[in-house]
Amino acid sequence: MSLSIRDVSPHDLDSVLALNNAAGATILPLDSVGLRTLYEQSSYFRLAEIDGHIAGFLVAMREDADYDSPNYQWFRERYPAFAYIDRIVVAKPYRGLGLGRVFYADVTSYAEVRVPLLACEVFLEPRDDVSVLFHGTWGFQEVGQQTMPNNGRRVSLLAKRLCSHAFVRETWLDRDGLPDLPWLAERGRQLPDRPAARAAGC
Repeated sequence: MSLSIRDVSPHDLDSVLALNNAAGATILPLDSVGLRTLYEQSSYFRLAEIDGHIAGFLVAMREDADYDSPNYQWFRERYPAFAYIDRIVVAKPYRGLGLGRVFYADVTSYAEVRVPLLACEVFLEPRDDVSVLFHGTWGFQEVGQQTMPNNGRRVSLLAKRLCSHAFVRETWLDRDGLPDLPWLAERGRQLPDRPAARAAGC
């Protein structure tokens, strides 16, 4: 089995949309416009390929995205700097292979050199015990709950402090910035036409 993780490209979007909408009740459905918004506003949008087939994807937003998700906005109102995992989807034939852990290791590696907090939510209605357990093993803790206004579903809002961020900030971010290395490069995205979000910090 050959596994690779790479950034999503425009030609992948139709496949990503089909994968998202086949995921079931734990993932909110998307249309092409919603997916394009995710593609344009996300700071992290990567997919997994197994033997050349798309097996899953993960989307994450920084605090300066122009994104109206009520769960994203909940974090934006309370935290000055974070990476928010909007969704992770693994195709049914590839579930149980550990791709969720591969994605979370990868997005943590992305986030910890940029922000002090990794955030997400899990559904409580219907309760997704597998997801609750998964996030608990990754060190996420509940920081709040809310009912989503568009569908009435209750969610648990989770956050994980990224302990290595303070070292990265003091060593690089507060000085000359991150080293110019391919694995540290930001993906291109369209930012909103308004002042940047509040300064980062723990």
